[in-house]
Parts: sequence; structure tokens; C-alpha cells
Amino acid sequence: MKRFVAFVVLISLAITPVSHAAPKKISVKQMQLLTTVGTPDEVSGAVVSGKSIIVFGTKLAKAYARAIDVTGKELWNLSLDQSPASIATTAAVDSAGDIWLAGATPLATGLVAPTPTPTPLNPDSAAIPPSVFVGNLQAITIWKVSPVGALISTTSMPTSSVLFPTAISVDKNGVSVVGIIAKEKGNAGFLVNVDSAGLFTKLLQFGSVSTTADAVVRHPDGTITVAGSSSETLVGKKVAGITDGILVKVSKALKITSVVRSSVSKGKRIWGSASSSLLLAGEVVAAGKTESAVTKFSLAFAPTWTYRFASTGPTLSASSTHAFFISTGAITQLNWSPKSPTPLLLSFDSKGVITGADSGPLGQKEVLGLLISKEFGVVALTSSAESVSIFTLLPR
Repeated sequence: MKRFVAFVVLISLAITPVSHAAPKKISVKQMQLLTTVGTPDEVSGAVVSGKSIIVFGTKLAKAYARAIDVTGKELWNLSLDQSPASIATTAAVDSAGDIWLAGATPLATGLVAPTPTPTPLNPDSAAIPPSVFVGNLQAITIWKVSPVGALISTTSMPTSSVLFPTAISVDKNGVSVVGIIAKEKGNAGFLVNVDSAGLFTKLLQFGSVSTTADAVVRHPDGTITVAGSSSETLVGKKVAGITDGILVKVSKALKITSVVRSSVSKGKRIWGSASSSLLLAGEVVAAGKTESAVTKFSLAFAPTWTYRFASTGPTLSASSTHAFFISTGAITQLNWSPKSPTPLLLSFDSKGVITGADSGPLGQKEVLGLLISKEFGVVALTSSAESVSIFTLLPR
């Protein structure tokens, strides 16, 4: 759960909320359960390739990917790496249906000496056995898998710090991976590209003590958008709140060309998800309240519409039309007032007007994935304390 010609945008002050004058409140429908796919400590997420849903994560300290069909039947199951320990944390699918997964693996012997850290990065609580030194997970690794479950390639880049990839973006020209990298006094965000020949670029770092990169979008002109959060000055742009959400534009040459900060007074903002159309989603914590933030940005990083909803915080976006979060309060446009935290998927039109809403069952603690595909339509993943579930929408 992603700067030199820059301007600061304070979302809470600069964006005028969308005007809503719908005469009739929207009824919330129930999502349809497809299947359950594992436990929260084993599943990082899922992507769709053709008529298959590919679930990925870490099981028994090994990165894996497996495919299921619409009934939940397993089509293939692949162990991605033979290292003593490995984690698969994010994935994307290219136009040919190949699956690209990113994670971390131990350093190859003799490359970069492991640097111990008292608080290793492990946001998804990936299972690592006590016999394996987690500080060794310092190599960014990308696995390419065919739609039928064949491992096509494995590419790794050693670094000098423990790291955790958070998002990956793929197009015909290559791959971009962002994530969090441990530093001596905190953590920084990072971006690295891999070209079509499998060669890594240099690692571009954002911040040094309190910055994350949580989402990444590759654009047709070769530029890259990274979204995340920061509690430190970036390229001369100071923190406006306690933690600001950040949008960073990076050139083809891996130079930061623009930074936009989204902030709330005396509070925290985090952009945790960004779609290819720059529909951003994240969380806001201020004045004792936690909310989901959903904002549509232009390519110039100008906000066009925005919402905030009472929630548990983390939020996912897809296309320019959907946002998914655990709702904790009433929403003006809906017949909706949950008594307990409940998954809620909202649909928007091109102007940001809410056009539909679908809910998941009680007992779900976190939203894990939101996908849109031709074969399945909208696919949503949630986790309870015991299991991860996959839902689709009922026909309207």
C-alpha cells in the first residue's frame, strides 16, 4: 500500500469538493464471493491474466504465484525462487498476459555485505524463518511468468539495505518498481527501472529518513509518476502537515522534475494507490479522525475532483472509476450507515459523481486488491483475521 519545476498543493485547502445534487440516494449492493485463496500472512495480492486470477505472496519463506479460475480451481502453482528466503510483494500483467512480480531476495555471495538493521522492513508480515537473517533481503528481484505458469526469467539487483517493493508498473518499454528502503535513521522511497533486455537502471531514492514510495505509473511519453508519503523536505519542498502525501514526476532520464505535496494541518496524508489515469487513493488522519481520500489528478498534477470518507484508512483505486476501502460512516449520496467497519466499493463517472456502490461482508479487516479486467469485470480482494477473499460485482 508511489520536482524541480514544482508547486505545493494542499488538498484540504485547494480543492473544491464535487457538488452532488442527486435527488435519490444510491442503494448499496452486495458483492459476490468468488473464493477464498489463503491466509493474510501468505497472500500479498492478485492480478488477472486472461481467464485466470493469479494470487501471489510468500508461503513458508518462499515467494510464490498460483493461478485459479473463476470457481477457485487451481490451474498452476509456482515457487518463484530457490533462495533460503524470498518475498513476492507486488505484481502486474503486460499486454501479452505475462505476469511480472517484484519482491526481495538475499544477496548473492560476495556482492554487497549485509547490513544489520534492528527494524527490518516487512509491511506484509511475510513469513521468514528464524534461521534466515532478514537483513539479507537486500536484492530487488523481478520474476516474469507466462500465463500458463512457466518461469520465463528472474532478474535481480543487489543493494546495500533491506528493502520492500510496494508497486510495479509494466509497459512495452520496460518495468518500473517502487518501494521502501531501510536507511540508518529511518526509511526512504525508491524507484528503479528495468528495460526490455532485463537491465536495471540506477536506483533513484526519495528522501532519507521518513519517505515512502507506494504506487507507480508509467506514462506513454516515458515519464513516471510515483506516489507515496513524506515527513521530510523533498527537493526544497517542506512538510506542510505531520506527514504529506506526495506525487513525484520523474523524467525518462530518472531525474525528478516535479513534486506535489497533499497535506492536512497537524495530520497525516498518505497516497497508497494510483491508477494509470491518476486516480489516487490514500488515507488522512487528523483531529482524531481517519478518512479515505480519493482524488482525480490531471497529468499536470492538477486535482479535478476529490472526496473524503470515514474509514479505517488504506484505500485502493482502479482506472478512473473505482475506489475501495473499509467504510466506517455514512455517505451522503448512499443509503449507507454501517454499524461496523465494512468493505465498500464506489463507482464514479467521468466527472467524479458517485454512480454505484457495492459492499463486502462484515469481519473484513483490510482491502488488499482492486482490479478491472475484460473477463472478470471488477475484482476486489479483502482479508479477515483468518483468510483472504476474492469478490466480483453482481450484474446491475
